[in-house]
Amino acid sequence: MTATVSGRPEHEALSNKKSTPLISMRNIQKSFGSVHALRGASVDVHAGEIVALVGDNGAGKSTLVKVMAGVHAADSGDYEIEGKPVNIRTPADATAQGIATVYQDLALCNNLDAVQNLFLGRELTGPGIFGHRVRRAECEVRAREVMTRMRLGNLSLTRPVGAMSGGQRQNIAIARSILWKPKVVILDEPTAALSHSAAQQVADLIRSLADDGLGIVIVSHDIHHFVVNSTDRIEVMRLGANAASFRSRDVTGEMVVNAMVGGNEGVNLAG
Repeated sequence: MTATVSGRPEHEALSNKKSTPLISMRNIQKSFGSVHALRGASVDVHAGEIVALVGDNGAGKSTLVKVMAGVHAADSGDYEIEGKPVNIRTPADATAQGIATVYQDLALCNNLDAVQNLFLGRELTGPGIFGHRVRRAECEVRAREVMTRMRLGNLSLTRPVGAMSGGQRQNIAIARSILWKPKVVILDEPTAALSHSAAQQVADLIRSLADDGLGIVIVSHDIHHFVVNSTDRIEVMRLGANAASFRSRDVTGEMVVNAMVGGNEGVNLAG
């Protein structure tokens, strides 16, 4: 098990034996007026790895992923993509660096079908002489390719998204995030409000994306089921900083929750 309550997590010493992280954030500071949301937070994300960011409300996990995604600009700290320093100030900057984000509300249009939602705002269009008409057939081909890659080939592309189940809607949102071939996908509460079977399908899909070489970052409150069972590493945040780091396979949900709330350090470091 790897764990820490202060200083650098032990996994950082191991990461030198791996490839260069897709994302490396060090000592990230972010304040909103007098509120210090991040106090030196750090995280690495490697290719093929699913990293969960967990913590109580106000722990800083959402702020950290928003800095990662370019929604907020860090006040200070180091941000590297594949070992090269970057200046991520906007979501467009993050997208250009290969970072895609799926927020909890999914941002889907219920009256549009899967293809229209996948290409929403980035439609493939013809030349101006034809009025920039959407190239629907080409969009459908690309949509089918990405759905097949995600092992979702049986999901209807023409059915309105509003008529789909929660799990199917989550799958569409994830498919949209990988359509443009990102390096890292950030998922905010991907199993919230899903049934157990739908949550497991989403977990299987996320694992398949990691197996394809993507780095996955997940914010989730589903500690005892999804986080412990379906991720590779768990980064616990408390009061805007890293509180503990665990290999998911080595811990129980109780140990993670204990680290979140600042419980007995002997439990946090057990094993």
